[in-house]
Amino acid sequence: MSAEQSHPPVEVRRSRRRTRTVSAYRRDGRVVVLIPDRFSRAEEQEWVTKMLGRLERSERRTRRSDDQLMERARQLCAAHLPPGTAPTSVRWVGTMTTRWASCTTGTGEIRMSDRLQAMPAWVVDYVLLHELAHLVEPHHGPSFWALVDVLPRAERAKGFLAGVAHADASGPSEVDDA
Repeated sequence: MSAEQSHPPVEVRRSRRRTRTVSAYRRDGRVVVLIPDRFSRAEEQEWVTKMLGRLERSERRTRRSDDQLMERARQLCAAHLPPGTAPTSVRWVGTMTTRWASCTTGTGEIRMSDRLQAMPAWVVDYVLLHELAHLVEPHHGPSFWALVDVLPRAERAKGFLAGVAHADASGPSEVDDA
């Protein structure tokens, strides 16, 4: 976020065991900054500002655009799906809370939860291929899974997503049920 934008709520957690290190992460719409208990209020404010900047730069580097997502969809289609398979659009959405992604088979539109942005590329590839496979096979039958399970690390990606969903019980628990 730039100086003109407002920052999300910040929660500062002090620790007596933490002696020198400072870290920050996002959780539930806020930034949590972990600092040593001995820091003064001025040092706390200095480090909160510094960590917000680091977090923003890190997220900017890892954020994939809708165009990059569409390009990756084309690559996955070419590598794993029958010729001619192509979505009409692929985009990130921030409103998806009960699913990781969804595909409207009638229009070829795919929406991916922006919560996936922070996940490894192989997990994003799995979710994307899962949705692309619905363009060929709308239901979760054996022929659908034959298309999806060819992706290397597909089983690991399923486990990764299940672990994230378990850790965040309020978050998405499935790729989709459409």
